[in-house]
Amino acid sequence: MKLRGSRGRLTHCRGRICAAIAALTLGLGLALTDTSPAIAQQPSSETLVQDLRKGGYVIVVRHMNTDPTQADTDTSHLENCTAQRQLTQAGRDDAAAFGAALRRLKIPVAEVMASAYCRALESARLAGFDKIAPSLDVSEPQNVPPVEGQRRAAMLRKLVSTPPAAGTDTVIITHRPNILDAFGKDFFDVGEGEVVIFEPTAGTPGYRVLARVAKPDMWTQWAQTLAR
Repeated sequence: MKLRGSRGRLTHCRGRICAAIAALTLGLGLALTDTSPAIAQQPSSETLVQDLRKGGYVIVVRHMNTDPTQADTDTSHLENCTAQRQLTQAGRDDAAAFGAALRRLKIPVAEVMASAYCRALESARLAGFDKIAPSLDVSEPQNVPPVEGQRRAAMLRKLVSTPPAAGTDTVIITHRPNILDAFGKDFFDVGEGEVVIFEPTAGTPGYRVLARVAKPDMWTQWAQTLAR
């Protein structure tokens, strides 16, 4: 087991995610702050699953495995999936297995936000999540002005600082550059399909890292051994 501790018309938000976006937009949240996550001592797999069952966490996922021979050649039209890097069959299988494992483990997911890139939306859809909100706020900042990349990083920090509705967890499916820009060099190695679990907290920076789950197949293994 490997554990490691809005702008744009595509944005559709609900509930607490919408409130976070509104709050950041009003203040534009681009002030310089200490954004390095407070790394918690890593819990055991049993403790992690038990915590997630209670709700209150933000589950940030880098989209599942893609074909490295492909490139994003039309970043102005994100609905054009044929001009983007695609999920491999292994990535599609991992996405479906990830969602199935969360359901089998009885981890309560309510709000789901995904990047508008097709590989992130497909990861969310194949996982079987309901009411996915596609958003430029968590989309990869390719070919955008630096200030927009900074805004997206600030938004991701705001989102992981926002407590989910009571008894539920929030899922955000995004990209390596967003995670790296938001949380710093400790996440340089975040892999495709990796999950970083945040707990919103009081004070600065407003969150802590509960755990990193590097391999998506770990969720299937836990579903086989820890499901109740």
